[in-house]
Amino acid sequence: MAPKGKAGTKGKKQIFEENRETLRFYLRIILGASAVYAVVNLVIFYPTASTWTWLAFVFSSVIYGTSYRSMNSMAKPSFTDDGSLADGGIDLNMEQGMAEHLKDVILLTAIVQVLSCFSLYVWYFWLLAPGRALYLLWVNILGPWLTADSSPAGQEPNEKKQRRQERRQMKRF
Repeated sequence: MAPKGKAGTKGKKQIFEENRETLRFYLRIILGASAVYAVVNLVIFYPTASTWTWLAFVFSSVIYGTSYRSMNSMAKPSFTDDGSLADGGIDLNMEQGMAEHLKDVILLTAIVQVLSCFSLYVWYFWLLAPGRALYLLWVNILGPWLTADSSPAGQEPNEKKQRRQERRQMKRF
């Protein structure tokens, strides 16, 4: 049975603790995927490692670094002079937030990086990230902007209604 009423809000301390746990979790994913990739491709199969193998490792490291650093700066708490928590930072577990997309990028990169131990062609799956970004750009920004009705005939009745309301208010006073 679903709870009735307004959904509860999180306090500063709860957001702070959850952000810290979320950052730890994603750091473990980053370190684990990078370690598996490095051990398999750059240690065990070092003689067969090509330039592409190294470039893929550097690419994933850059993606991990920028995504994790962005999440870390979003979740940065602020403290008062006496050391108490003033603000827990932005909630990283909030739905439809920028942190959600950063977490998706980290997970996609980790999956692709581990699977690329079998074949470098798996890196083509990383093209899902810019594809999703273009989709979100179209659905949320470009599509509504290009298909918006901007006919001046549709705006005239609004101006007439506004004038009528202004006249009625002037008559009241």
